[in-house]
Amino acid sequence: MATPTPGQPVRGSAKGRPLMAALDLFGRRWSLRIVWELKEGALGFRSLQQQCDNMSSSVLRQRLLELVEACLVEQTPEGQYALTALGEEAHRALRPLACWSEGWAAELSERSRATGQESS
Repeated sequence: MATPTPGQPVRGSAKGRPLMAALDLFGRRWSLRIVWELKEGALGFRSLQQQCDNMSSSVLRQRLLELVEACLVEQTPEGQYALTALGEEAHRALRPLACWSEGWAAELSERSRATGQESS
């Protein structure tokens, strides 16, 4: 499967609209997690694999290739993986969504508790 690229057909957009290409890339299993785990700095392959709950090495390798091709991740001279400037921008752009998701989870939890108390 080719790396989603703006201007090329991607899931949800025959014209490869940039937002749809980004959503296609980040919608792939583990892609967001890899970006999230690299936010604190470079990690070697094994360390990154452990940070990602010991995901399969073949999937990690494939996702890293895609993220490198998308210019979000780079391999350092020491062989570690790090976010590029674009990768850091992507992480910053995703932080508001992460904050929103915490509020969403809290709201759903509160509603669940309220519903559970009403049915008692």
